[in-house]
Amino acid sequence: MSKSPLVTVIVPVYNAENFLEKTVSSIRAQTYSPLEILLVDDGSKDDSLALCKKIAKKDARIRVLHKENGGAASARNLGVENARGEYIGFVDSDDLILPDMYENMMNAVLAPPAEAEGKSFLVQIGREELDEEGNRLPGVLPPRTEAAFVKSEDFLKDLLLWTGDSSYCTKLTPRQALLETPFPEGALGEDFLLHMKMLSGGIAGVLILPATGYRVVHRRGSATRRANADSFSKAYCDIIAHADYVEREVVSKFPQLGVAAKRFSLAERLLYLLHVPTDEMTKDNAFFQNVMSYLRAHKKEVRENPLLSQKERIYLQILTVAPKKVRQFHRALKGSGLQ
Repeated sequence: MSKSPLVTVIVPVYNAENFLEKTVSSIRAQTYSPLEILLVDDGSKDDSLALCKKIAKKDARIRVLHKENGGAASARNLGVENARGEYIGFVDSDDLILPDMYENMMNAVLAPPAEAEGKSFLVQIGREELDEEGNRLPGVLPPRTEAAFVKSEDFLKDLLLWTGDSSYCTKLTPRQALLETPFPEGALGEDFLLHMKMLSGGIAGVLILPATGYRVVHRRGSATRRANADSFSKAYCDIIAHADYVEREVVSKFPQLGVAAKRFSLAERLLYLLHVPTDEMTKDNAFFQNVMSYLRAHKKEVRENPLLSQKERIYLQILTVAPKKVRQFHRALKGSGLQ
C-alpha cells in the first residue's frame, strides 16, 4: 500500500505571541497524520520567533523559518519553497481549525471527481466566523449541503460576484501549482488575485466540501478592509488594481466573464468611494482621480450592467457627479446596508 501524501501546513507569523500557541495546537490535533507544520516568522518585533522555537521542541513535525518582514504573501511563498508536502494548507496565526479538517480534504484529494478530467484541482472546506471572545458570527457563505465540483470559470465568476470564498486558508492546494504561481507580494487581497491567476492557468476547478473545518477569528485592527467600517484600508485600492487585472487578463481567457468582471470593477470602485476619507478626495490624489475617470468613462455600463443592484447603480451615478456631497449624505444613512 502506498503511503498517504504528506500535507504541509504553513503559518505566517507576525507579532502573534498572544494567540499563536492556541493556533498551532489546533493544527497539531489533526487526525490526518502525514503532516508537517512550517512556522514562518515574518520579522516579528515581539517574542513570536522565540515562541515558535519553543513550540517546535514539542513536536518533531514542526519546523521554523525566519525572514525579514515582507508581508504574509512573502512568508507563504517562503513556506511553499521549503515545504516537503505534496499538498499545501495555510492557517493564519490567530485562527483555528477543527481536528478533522485535513483528513476530510485529503479524502477528497484521494478520490478525485470525474469532472477534474485528470487535472489538478483545489479542495475547499467550509468556515465559520468567531469574534475575539469566541462567539459565533453570521457566516459569510452558507455551507454546502453536498460536495460539488465547480469548474474554474464558474468559481471565478462566484468570486467576482462576491458569492465565493477567496481565502486560501480554506483550500488544500497542490504544491506544484503554488510553485508555478506564487502569491503576489506587495499588495493586499493577494488571495483573490492568486485565484484569478491560478484558476485561469490550467487548474480544473475547486471541489467544495459540505463540511466545516476552518474557524476565522475576527480581531480588531485586522488588515482586511471590512474589519472596521469606520477605517480605510489600503486593500480598497489594491483590489481595484486586481479588478483591472481581471478585465485585462482573465476576461481574455474567459470572455463569458466580461459582464461579471465589469460589475466587479464598478462595485469595488463604489466601495472605495464610500470609504476613502473625504479629505483625500482631491485633485492632487491621482488614485482618486483615476477612479473618477473610470466611472465617467463607463456611465453606460453603470446604467446597463445587469449584475449591479439598483442601490449600487444609484450610488455610482450620483457619486460620479458629486462624491463629497454624496459621502456626507451617506454618512447620515450609515447602517443602511450598503457597506
